[in-house]
Amino acid sequence: MIRRQGAYQAEVRERMRGGTGFVRIEHYWKQDELKGKTRLCARLILEPGASIGTHEHADEEEVYIVLRGRGRVLEAEGPTEVGPGDTVLTGDGASHAVENIGSEPLEMVAFIVRY
Repeated sequence: MIRRQGAYQAEVRERMRGGTGFVRIEHYWKQDELKGKTRLCARLILEPGASIGTHEHADEEEVYIVLRGRGRVLEAEGPTEVGPGDTVLTGDGASHAVENIGSEPLEMVAFIVRY
């Protein structure tokens, strides 16, 4: 099955998980379209200054693949800056937050897979 760019179901969340600004979520595939234990398969777009607040992933893992922009990921070990080509893995009850620290949109592919 192929889904063309521009045909993704999109939503915009304000102050996502207690963060700031707006996050656009473009769902490549919705949970009910996938047979595996994937809860999210989407592109996330955070405008400059926007963030996703601190949240945890119990019994699941989340992967971010940074496509464009500059971000800061806050994990238990502290904050780390990320950019294009970087990947982030969190799960097993760990918490994290993400913010756009650049002057252009921060775009990431995000997958959440349940154990």
